[in-house]
Amino acid sequence: MTQSSSPDPFGALVERLDLPPVKNGPLDGMRFTVKDNIDIAGHRTSYGSPAWRDAHPAPIHNALCVDQLLAAGARCVGKAVADEFTYSLDGESQFFGTPRNARAPDRIPGGSSSGSAASVANGLADFSIGTDSGGSIRVPASLCGIWGMRPSLHRISEAGVLPFMPGVSTVGVLAAGFEHLDAAARVLLRSGARPNMPLRRLFVLSDAVEIADMAVQEQVHAALKAIASRTGLVPENVSFAELIGEDRPLSDCNLKALRDLQTAEFQSTVGNWIETARPELGATFSMAYGNVRDFDRIATLESLTRCERLFEQINAALPPGTVICFPTTPVIAPLKGSLNTLEAVMAFYDPTMTLTAFSGVGRLPEISAPLLSVERCPVGLSFAAGHYQDEFLLAAVQTMLEPPAC
Repeated sequence: MTQSSSPDPFGALVERLDLPPVKNGPLDGMRFTVKDNIDIAGHRTSYGSPAWRDAHPAPIHNALCVDQLLAAGARCVGKAVADEFTYSLDGESQFFGTPRNARAPDRIPGGSSSGSAASVANGLADFSIGTDSGGSIRVPASLCGIWGMRPSLHRISEAGVLPFMPGVSTVGVLAAGFEHLDAAARVLLRSGARPNMPLRRLFVLSDAVEIADMAVQEQVHAALKAIASRTGLVPENVSFAELIGEDRPLSDCNLKALRDLQTAEFQSTVGNWIETARPELGATFSMAYGNVRDFDRIATLESLTRCERLFEQINAALPPGTVICFPTTPVIAPLKGSLNTLEAVMAFYDPTMTLTAFSGVGRLPEISAPLLSVERCPVGLSFAAGHYQDEFLLAAVQTMLEPPAC
């Protein structure tokens, strides 16, 4: 099977575009790319699958989030590679190849917004819009050393975004610098002039730190020490059980809540089409999809309830003025081609999704900041705030990372 040739030397794009802005605005002069599960009028959307692309007509309209950016002064320069049906965190596609990780070229870029991250990290765009359910923006942001934001669930319109996992999936932003992330996110969030709550408390999710490799843990502690020095805030360690007031491990967010919800929703969206159209599937996706096909949907109902309770508990512990911090991923990017056995896949996915599922079930805004480095490979440090506190989180992160005014 041959891979599709890429229109750029970094393998980040499915198609180069030059869609000029339709108005001037806060994004004047910025270039952006669009993950290939988000519609651009007149261009087929592949969803990371040539079979899906060939079976569906080109959309008549842009996704609404694309129109927002064009109307704010930004120029769209390409459709970015996505993992097959965006059901992956690694960024290696049998059909479209592996986009180049600019900071670690021998390692995976992370997925499923792999091309979005690579297009930004390799300088093709100032920012990119992607989607995130189980970490598909945050993981590639972490592994490629760029900024990534998963906003509060459904803050950004998903009209024109292909159906995936509506209970947890959201449009978000990857960017080269914080100023690009902040500007693009505020356009998409339709932010007004609401006053920002001052940052009062910084929690550190201790379970998440302990899951990470020791070298990542050391980098987290060093970054927190620098933040404390700049802000005067004293980071407060808190376990997941302490946070929610119930004796549960952090892994429950993934194994007993988010994963079941994701699987059942995927059956109802993409699974219905796969079972009727019988498309050609990539080998890696086929292995993962076997679990989807065999999943007992009735078991999901308990997980739906658990997701709702965890949402309530997590957000009760994150009142306005509070940020919680943890490593975005527990490890640096694995080497390309190394996730070739079930054991290797689970060794990467299980701890990674233990971290990413926290904001998923909490429906939290989360920003991955490119602050850590291990063995010359980047790792993100994440900051999250309560549901619908997106603008506060943007301002709080800026406060934590800027030196104090003289």
